[in-house]
Amino acid sequence: MRLLAVCDAGAAAIGLGFAWLLVGETPDESLAIEPVVAIVVVGVALVALWLLTLWLSNAYEPRYLGIGFEEYKRVGYAAVRVLAAIAIVSFVGGGELGVGFAAVFLAVGLTVQLVQRRAARKGLHRLRASGQCNRNVLVVGARREVRELVEHLQSAPYTGLEVVAACLPPGDAAASDDLPVPVVGRVGDLYETVVGLGVDAVVIADSHTIDGESLRHLAWQLEDSGVQLIVAPAVTQVAGPRIVIHPIAGLPLLEVDEPELTGGQRLVKEVFDRVVSLVLLVLLSPVFLVLAIVVRSSSRGPVFFRQVRVGRDGREFTMYKFRTMVDDADRRQHEVAHLDEADGVLFKIRADPRVTRGGAVLRRHSVDELPQLWNVLRGQMSIVGPRPPLPSEVQHYGSDAQRRLLVKPGMSGLWQVSGRSELSWEESIRLDLYYVENWSPALDAQILWRTIGAVVRGRGAY
Repeated sequence: MRLLAVCDAGAAAIGLGFAWLLVGETPDESLAIEPVVAIVVVGVALVALWLLTLWLSNAYEPRYLGIGFEEYKRVGYAAVRVLAAIAIVSFVGGGELGVGFAAVFLAVGLTVQLVQRRAARKGLHRLRASGQCNRNVLVVGARREVRELVEHLQSAPYTGLEVVAACLPPGDAAASDDLPVPVVGRVGDLYETVVGLGVDAVVIADSHTIDGESLRHLAWQLEDSGVQLIVAPAVTQVAGPRIVIHPIAGLPLLEVDEPELTGGQRLVKEVFDRVVSLVLLVLLSPVFLVLAIVVRSSSRGPVFFRQVRVGRDGREFTMYKFRTMVDDADRRQHEVAHLDEADGVLFKIRADPRVTRGGAVLRRHSVDELPQLWNVLRGQMSIVGPRPPLPSEVQHYGSDAQRRLLVKPGMSGLWQVSGRSELSWEESIRLDLYYVENWSPALDAQILWRTIGAVVRGRGAY
């Protein structure tokens, strides 16, 4: 935590240096101290204000570090508060620091800080994957819920939650052989079990194993012990922004808002998609010419590959990509059917012999999908969204999977930044449904940020 604070202070100092170099403002000469000393005093005060605001915004809370977008949001909140504080002080003090100075200071400082935070996050993820910096967790609940939660946490070591044991109700404890962790203690003696194990956190996996009164007493017992109490809500696949707790008649009631499928934010997303796609089509036109030459030199046939996909509300449209296979790839699919590696309705081959040499390079970094910007401009796709499905896939959809069609498919999405072709059919559907249920501009921003790394690494692209 101290190292993170030092890095944040360094980011603020860099922002100050750029502000003074580019804007050239110095404290007012009427001050009763030397200009150089005044610069140092103002600089130290701004750095201290930056760190204090980060602390007040809970940007150093361990529970927010390395998990999700919440850490970046809190850094952003701190920057807004610093800007407000500078504006107030500047106004009250007669305008000692101008708007340009504050803008450069915050823009540069915030950019450097976010880059540092991302680097620190990746380092923390590597440490947690190697078994360091983790919190030992006791999971409490019914056998099925405990197994699902344990498997989910084990598949995501970056969370830093390492399940060391489980506590089951008496009826389930006898049939716990399929659990990947040992079963300890009794639900009735949960506090004694926690103390005996010396765990860092207790996760309640369901609301049936332990009643409200027992949970309240457990929370009281864990006060000042350093042990965190976590309750997994019964509503799965619904993220924090849609979950609001309202105290009504003395009871904390959990309310789940409807997914954001229409309204002002969706309108902003539509405008963003059209503007960005138009700008990128213009800027990337020379790149398109080079890629077209690569496609034509790899094999005979058209430059673009056209395929019917299913969009929002089940409407079909023609999706465009740079051709990466031989021209008659569709007609030759029966020749490679025995190589199919998919576990669902998808058709996937890691080393498809129909892929051309140039096409393999395009697929590796997903540049074959750039023509989909035309689909985005026409309103058929979005920059971020679920994977665009084939009509043959939609025929196999159940009622749950049909919800993927409530929004436009995207050029990128959770499926792309989470492994692409390496994902199973069920995992792909789960990620798409999570996006539909929990869409927000912040989630789109997070996916776009992760897309850069996914494209550069080329993981799961084949």
